[in-house]
Amino acid sequence: MGKSKSAQYYAENPEARKKKNAYNRIHQRRPAQVKKRVEANRFNRQNGTYGNGDNKDASHQPDGSLRQEDQSTNRARGGGQRR
Repeated sequence: MGKSKSAQYYAENPEARKKKNAYNRIHQRRPAQVKKRVEANRFNRQNGTYGNGDNKDASHQPDGSLRQEDQSTNRARGGGQRR
C-alpha cells in the first residue's frame, strides 16, 4: 500500500516532521482532546469494536453524540480529502 501525500512529505522533510510531532504532543495533551479521546475509546469498548480490526471508528457528531462509522469515512472528513 502506498503512502499518502502527507506521509510522503513528512518522510522527505524531517524538520517538518519534527515540527509537526512537537505540535501533536502539545495538542494531544489538551484536556478537551484527552476527554474526546477517552469518550471515543469508552464508546468503542462498550460496542466491542476497540482493537478488533473491524475498521470502525467512534465518530463525533455535531450534536455531541457518538456513532460507529468506517475509519476511512470518519478520518477523511477533516479536509485532507477535499483538496
